[in-house]
Amino acid sequence: MSPRGGRPRPDGRHGHVVDYRHIIHSLRRKPMALMDLVYRDQLFPRQAYAQTFDVLLARLEPRAACKAMVKLLALAHERACEAELADLLAQDLDQGRLPDLAVLAALFGPDDGTMPEIAVVVLTPLKSYEDLGTVRAPHAMGATP
Repeated sequence: MSPRGGRPRPDGRHGHVVDYRHIIHSLRRKPMALMDLVYRDQLFPRQAYAQTFDVLLARLEPRAACKAMVKLLALAHERACEAELADLLAQDLDQGRLPDLAVLAALFGPDDGTMPEIAVVVLTPLKSYEDLGTVRAPHAMGATP
């Protein structure tokens, strides 16, 4: 991988700062853009992601490979599991299998047991807010406390 953080290269030119989190929403709309992305090599946050994309391209049609890779990047971003997901991707690569998106999404998805249950929401009538504007404190009207 090339240096990140915009550091100068040996030829004196400055590198580009590329972070997949900055463009993941655009890639979700157009995953095939990943194929011709100029900064694709700098885009992947860890080596396991780049290697996974190479394997996906070798085994799947380009459209399916791009969709799968964008889903993996989106999962890493939305669930803040970049390092853990990279470890699992590396394990899949070591065992010669493609990542199972459904299993990974379930593994890093939200736990239904931790979601709060909201029974009833009581809204305050708007009239109460109007009354706030008409109430004056005694000291504001010149009265002494």
